[in-house]
Amino acid sequence: MRPKRVIKAVLFDLDGTLLDSAPDLVATLNHLRAGLGLDAMPLDDLRHFVSRGAPGLIKAGMPPCDDETLAIWRASFIEHYQENSYIHSRPFDGVESMLSELAGRKIPWGIVTSKVEFLTLPILEKTGWLSSATTVICGDTASKRKPHAEPVLEACNRIGIDPAETLMVGDDLRDVEAGRAAGTHTVFVLYGYTDQESLPETARDTVFINTPGEVLSLLNTTGSV
Repeated sequence: MRPKRVIKAVLFDLDGTLLDSAPDLVATLNHLRAGLGLDAMPLDDLRHFVSRGAPGLIKAGMPPCDDETLAIWRASFIEHYQENSYIHSRPFDGVESMLSELAGRKIPWGIVTSKVEFLTLPILEKTGWLSSATTVICGDTASKRKPHAEPVLEACNRIGIDPAETLMVGDDLRDVEAGRAAGTHTVFVLYGYTDQESLPETARDTVFINTPGEVLSLLNTTGSV
């Protein structure tokens, strides 16, 4: 059992946690498929793979290939997605009100994403989160990516809050592992792109939530989350 702490900061994964980016990411995957004369795949068939980034989506939605072909497809994927990253993507229901409430309570919050900076920042500008987030850690900000602790520790350091007084909120096992390694409390969201098979692995010392607003109930409490 962790010592009782007051939660003073919240860190969020981006895709599948704050942002429903699956429509644009899957549209980019289907753009690649169209280039090979393949039919488009349904969004629901690929939503589960969105948190795994471009390589995960490509492996799930494209024919088997060697590493060289994967690299070519990934470059084409990134080029198309960069120009089409906020066409149909939107915050999940309840995210905006939750972030507004955090601001009202003067609780600093940040984003820790594996998405690289040149893809992340334009999206955050369009959502308005770039100016309201206390810190943004992208996939190329630190030398390591999630599930390593370094991105989470860097975010805590920039905010100036002890990891033990911080929530790390995400929809992927890597988010939970990174938070645990950094010493934060961890929250697994069930409304995003949840990998149901990973749920037993994340159960230990992790809170599950069904809506973004449930984050608020975990703040400023003296009980272990």
